[in-house]
Amino acid sequence: MARNYFKYLTISPTEHQWGTYVTSVGFSKVGSYHQYPAEQHPESHHLTWNKGRILNDYYVVFISKGKGLYSSDLTPPTEIGAGNCFFLFPGVRHRYKPNAKFGWEEYWVGFNGKQIQYLMKQGFFDEHSPIIEVGFNSNILTLFTKMIEIVKASQIGYAQQISGIALQILGLINTKANHESPMNSLDEKLIAKAKHIMQDSFEHSISMEALSRELPMGYSTFRKKFKQINGHSPNQYLLNLRLERAQNLLNMTALNISEIGHQVGFDNVFYFSKLFKKKYGISPKKYRMESIIYPQE
Repeated sequence: MARNYFKYLTISPTEHQWGTYVTSVGFSKVGSYHQYPAEQHPESHHLTWNKGRILNDYYVVFISKGKGLYSSDLTPPTEIGAGNCFFLFPGVRHRYKPNAKFGWEEYWVGFNGKQIQYLMKQGFFDEHSPIIEVGFNSNILTLFTKMIEIVKASQIGYAQQISGIALQILGLINTKANHESPMNSLDEKLIAKAKHIMQDSFEHSISMEALSRELPMGYSTFRKKFKQINGHSPNQYLLNLRLERAQNLLNMTALNISEIGHQVGFDNVFYFSKLFKKKYGISPKKYRMESIIYPQE
């Protein structure tokens, strides 16, 4: 995701009756030595490091790149970085900020409701241990990205859809924290990091040789290990990411075919259409015409 985005949602009686509702979603990329937060948020959500803040809802913040610092009335200042999620709990004063030198990229979702309050009372998540290592996880990036795309489209019933995604995110975090065995090898960790980087940047041109050096790992070893672990070469994995994202955009937005191709990293719309048809057996134009949500003009 390239552009900063956030939205605070109005909660209707229907959302309260549903039992889980989302109050805010967003993504922010903060560069080195940039002001934080860069955007103008509502006064109720204004955050400074010196004063901190108290919110009325639950939040999950996921750091996908960079590093910084987090603390609360219940947690001493703790360094956080890429692969960390942290919770914000209602009524608990907290503060966090990116490292000035490195900056960071953050995704967040605010949520509440009877179902959420029940889960929290069961002790699945602890306000005294709000930081959870989920690692270089492409699944959580997919969920946050999908949620933001649904909010942008704002189709009828989207509030219930994103409440379900919020619960998926909580389920994934709980699995990572309590039930999933740590990766057995350094190779698995490095390949997971590579997948995370691709998921976070696939709309841009990605050099696999440069990516392997970033891990660091020799390119031939990287390509071999990646295919052993994932069943696809790095380039095929990246292509699948782009085409799956294009499919979602065709379903959920009114962007034209050329705009969608560009957003997922294709400069040539004809090449994009050719690859899409090869994967799904139908052209993007015909796929949209049959998707009902946004019929082609």
